[in-house]
Amino acid sequence: MSFLALAEARYSTKKYNADKKVPIELIDQLKAILRLSPSSINSQPWKFVFIGNEQLKSKLAAASYFNEAKINEASHLVVFSAADDIEKFEEQIQQHLPKGSIDYYHNFVKPTGSSQIKSWMKNQVYLSLGFFLSAAAEMGLDSTPMEGIQVDEYRKILGLSHHQPLFAVALGYRHSQDGNQPSLNAKSRLPEPAVIESF
Repeated sequence: MSFLALAEARYSTKKYNADKKVPIELIDQLKAILRLSPSSINSQPWKFVFIGNEQLKSKLAAASYFNEAKINEASHLVVFSAADDIEKFEEQIQQHLPKGSIDYYHNFVKPTGSSQIKSWMKNQVYLSLGFFLSAAAEMGLDSTPMEGIQVDEYRKILGLSHHQPLFAVALGYRHSQDGNQPSLNAKSRLPEPAVIESF
């Protein structure tokens, strides 16, 4: 299937088949793909937590507002978090990045202040989301990206000390009666001239 066809078929799943689980081989592939996500200067200011354990998934679902039902039905939940301990992050890049990348951070990112540094780090995590959703679609998996979560509660439940959850993605297989799938509810997008220009 072409990437365009995948983009046309992919949608945010509202109802999952709770009886169908994603095979561990595909979960392992998604972990490897997320690890390869692009980020500015290869900064990788993130942590990804995969949850297949039903008890833990249920705790997180209860801290997810109107997303609770779909998380409980989904096979897995993946939580995307950004580094929020700047000192720890700087230690990481000092150990793993080449001098040019470290110099870029110190010359152009660090002088902007802690608030902007954290915003820059969060932006890198959002880059990984697009990578992840596309990979899942290529594997025939359905997904739902969700910012509707109680981030502090997620952090406490997962015991994250140096990372702040930003959003989560439910992962699994659509229920045949999910009314949001494109075959039942056509995708709605702005016309191309409204969002794309060419010169």
